[in-house]
Amino acid sequence: MAAQVEPFWKRKTLDQLDAAEWESLCDGCGLCCLQKLEDEDDGSVYYTSIACRLLDLQSCRCSDYPNRTRHVPDCIQLTPDQAGQFHWLPPTCAYRLISEGKDLPLWHHLVCGDPEAVHAERISRAGRMLSEDSVAEEDWEQYLIFRAG
Repeated sequence: MAAQVEPFWKRKTLDQLDAAEWESLCDGCGLCCLQKLEDEDDGSVYYTSIACRLLDLQSCRCSDYPNRTRHVPDCIQLTPDQAGQFHWLPPTCAYRLISEGKDLPLWHHLVCGDPEAVHAERISRAGRMLSEDSVAEEDWEQYLIFRAG
């Protein structure tokens, strides 16, 4: 009987992951690509249902991932050395979960094998977002959906 090997996200820290493992943690929810507003009084971060102009509103994937920072200069590239700052990511985010020493949820594609499960479970905002090009920035506050943290 062959010994079972624990999945990489259980046996490695974020900074031990290779590039392919790192990228595979992304569940494709697209929540990190939603516009966020910060409360100036207490620093709380609020997610809106307004998506980055590059986010495909149905698939929740960046339409130009390799070149995204050329089109969106303030696009954040997540890296392992930022793990202590991942509190702004949604609580379902694999990067945040692993950085907090937690396991991946059962619907995560690395666990269940189905990349569409994130949409079926309604973790993603697929079909429930607007492009930032369609809403004036001064109106974004009307589209708050949840608070990070």
